[in-house]
Amino acid sequence: MKEILRIKVSENKLFACFFMMIMFCLGFGLFAQTVRKPLYTDPLLPVENRVKDLISILSVEEKAMLLDHKSPDLERLNILSDKWNQCLHGVVWNRPTTMFPIPTAMGATWDPVLINEVATAISDEARAIYNGWHNDTNFEGEKKGLIYRAPVINISRNPYWGRINEIYSEDPYLTGRIGVAYVKGLQGNDPKYLKLVSTLKHYAVNNVETDRQKLNAKVGERWLFEYWLPHFRDCIIEGQAQSVMASYNAINGVPNNINKYLLTDILKSQWGFEGFVVSDLGGVKSMVQGHEAGKMTFEDAVAQSLIAGCDFSDKEYRENIPKAVSMGILPVERLDDAVYRVMRDRFRLGEFDPPTMVPYSKIPMSVICSPEHRQLSLKVAQKSIVLLKNTGNFLPLDKNKIKTIAVIGPHANIFTAGGYSGKAINPVTPFQGIMNRAANGTEILFAVGGEISAIQKQGTQASTPFNREAELRNAIEIAKKADVVVLYVGTNLAIEAEGRDRNTLVLPGNQQELVEAVMAVNPKTVVVEMNAGPLAVSWIKKNVPAILEAWWCGEEGGNAIADVLFGNVNPGAKMPLTVYSSDEQVPPQEEYDISKGFTYMYMKEAPLFPFGHGLSYTKFKYSDIKISSAKVGTDGQVTISVNIKNTGLREGDEVVQLYVHDVKYTVIRPVKELRAFERISLKAGDNKTVIMTIPVEKLSFYDEKTHRFVVETGTFEVLVGSSSEDIRLKGKIDVVNL
Repeated sequence: MKEILRIKVSENKLFACFFMMIMFCLGFGLFAQTVRKPLYTDPLLPVENRVKDLISILSVEEKAMLLDHKSPDLERLNILSDKWNQCLHGVVWNRPTTMFPIPTAMGATWDPVLINEVATAISDEARAIYNGWHNDTNFEGEKKGLIYRAPVINISRNPYWGRINEIYSEDPYLTGRIGVAYVKGLQGNDPKYLKLVSTLKHYAVNNVETDRQKLNAKVGERWLFEYWLPHFRDCIIEGQAQSVMASYNAINGVPNNINKYLLTDILKSQWGFEGFVVSDLGGVKSMVQGHEAGKMTFEDAVAQSLIAGCDFSDKEYRENIPKAVSMGILPVERLDDAVYRVMRDRFRLGEFDPPTMVPYSKIPMSVICSPEHRQLSLKVAQKSIVLLKNTGNFLPLDKNKIKTIAVIGPHANIFTAGGYSGKAINPVTPFQGIMNRAANGTEILFAVGGEISAIQKQGTQASTPFNREAELRNAIEIAKKADVVVLYVGTNLAIEAEGRDRNTLVLPGNQQELVEAVMAVNPKTVVVEMNAGPLAVSWIKKNVPAILEAWWCGEEGGNAIADVLFGNVNPGAKMPLTVYSSDEQVPPQEEYDISKGFTYMYMKEAPLFPFGHGLSYTKFKYSDIKISSAKVGTDGQVTISVNIKNTGLREGDEVVQLYVHDVKYTVIRPVKELRAFERISLKAGDNKTVIMTIPVEKLSFYDEKTHRFVVETGTFEVLVGSSSEDIRLKGKIDVVNL
C-alpha cells in the first residue's frame, strides 16, 4: 500500500511539474505577444502589409476616427489626426510663406517645367513646417500635416465663374499639362516616400458657385469624357495624384458625393486610381440638407457616400459610421477599403517611420520665404504677363526718356492675393514696382482715380467713403502732367471669388469711366489689367495703344509688371482662356454642352482676344513644317517639326502651339483643338527646330454608342501658330486602317 501511495505521489508531482511547464510556456507566449511590436510599426515591411496589420487591430469606432480629417488623435495607437492644408499658389499658414501668382497666371506661362519648380518650392515649405513642429518642442507656428488640397483643375467653361482665379485654363489639354507638373512637384520623386499628398479639386463638372451645394449639372456622356474629365485622367494616370475631392454638385441628378459611376466605376476601376476620395467640406451635410433634403438621414448619407467610393470626410463619418455598420447598411469590407486607401498614403508620407529614413525630413525651416523662392515668384510673375496689344511699339517704355509717370487706378497701390492664399511678406504693389524700376530722378505721380467695388474685401465695407468725383478729378489732373500714364484696373475678391459668380464681364465700379477720362487728356496711356476671369473691354482694346494682362501676380508682382513695362523682361505669356467681346457672346450658364458656343473650340463669333494670344517685343518667323508620315494608322503616332527664328532685335520667348482639326466628321468636332505646345526662348537672330509628337488617339472623339473613344479615318489638318487664331503653318495627315 505504501508503494502504491508513493507511486501516486510521484505521479502527482510529475503532473504538477508538467502543468507548470505548460503554464510557463503559455505565459511566456502571451508575454511575448504583449511586448512584440505591431507589424505596422516595422518600416522594413511592405506598406501594404503594414496597413492591413493596422486595420486588423482597429475597432469600428477607431476606423471611423481615421476617416474624419478633424477627428481627435487616436491616442491608443499614438496616431495623430490628419491636418490637411491648402497650397494653390503658396502654403496657407498663420505665418508668411512664399506667395506665387494665382493659378490662372501659372496657366498663362504655358510652361509646365517652370510650374513644376513652383510646386517643388511650395512642397519644400510645406515639409519644412511639418518638420519644424516634429523636431522642435517649442514650435510656435500653426501645425500642419502633409495632405494638401491642391491643385484645382476644374476648367473655365463658364467665364462668369467666381473661382477662375484658382484654375489654369479653359482647355483640358493645357490644364492637364500644368496639372501633372504641379502634382509631381507636390508629391516629389522619391521611389518610396511621398513628399505631400496632392488632392485634385473638384471632381467633377464644377464651375458654378450659385447654389453649388444642390446644383445639378446636366451633362451628356460625350462631353463628360471629352471635355470635363481628360485633365483629371492625366493627373491620375500620369501624375499619380493620390487624392481626389468629390465636388458639391450633382451630375445628371446624382450628387457627386454618392456618385458611384464617377467615384468608383470611372476613377477607381477604369483609371486604376489607388488613392483616396475625400468629400468637399460639408459634403455629407450638403446631401442631407441640400440635394436630398428631407429624404436622407446622416447614417444613409454616410453609408451611401462610402459605398459610392468617397473614402474620407468630416465629423459626419466619425459620428455615423459605427451606427451605419451596426444597422447593416455599410459593409465592413468597404469601410476597411476606405481606411486602407487613406492610411496607405499616410504610411507613404513616412508618418510612421523614423525621420532618418524619410529624405524629406531634412528640409529646414530656412526654405520658407527664402531669397531663392522669392526670386522664383518674380520669375513666374514675369513669365505670366501677357502683352495683349502694342500699337506702334508703344511698349516697352524708355525710362531714360521719361521725366514724369502718372500711376493711376484702384489696383495701383494695393496687393490682391487671390483665393486660398497664405500670408505674403512685404508684397510689392504695382506703384512700388514703378518706384523700384524707374530711372533715378523720374517724377512719379499717383492717384487712385476710381474704385473696383464699394466692398473692398469680401463681406466688409470700405473703412472710409470713396469720393468718386474728387478721385476722378485728381487722376485727370496728374494724367495731364505726365509724359506717360500707367493705369491699373481689374477685379478683386469682392467681384470674383468662391461663393460668388460674376454677372457681367465688364469692368466693375467706375473703372471704365476712369480709363476714358484719362485717355481724353493723355492718350499716351498703357492699361494693365489685374484680374482672374476674362474682362470684356472692347472700348479699351479699340482706343488704348497698349494693354497688359498681369493677373493677381504674387508677392513680386509689382516688380514683374514694371520689368515688362520698361523692357527689362520681354513678355512671352499667352492667354489660357478666351476673352469674350461682350456678355451677349456668352452662352447660358446652365448649358454644359460646350459645342453650343463655349471656349475657343466652339465659339461662333470672333472673341476680343483669342485663346493662346500673346504678343512680344520681338518677332518670330515660322517655317519648314515637316510631318513624319502623310499616312498613319489609328493606333500610331505622328511627329511634327517646325523651325522658329527670332527675327527681331531682342531676346524673347515664344509658345509654339499645335492644333488639329478633323476635316470631315460624322459628329460635331472642334474648329480646332490644342494637342501640343512648347515654350522656347531665342536670342535675336537665333532659330530652333521644335519637335512635337501626337498619338493618333488624341485625334479621337467619345462615341456614346460604343461608350469609348473612337478615331475616325480621314484627313486631319495640323495647324501650328502663335495663338489659336494666329496660325502660321498648316499641314495634313491621313488616318487610315493599316
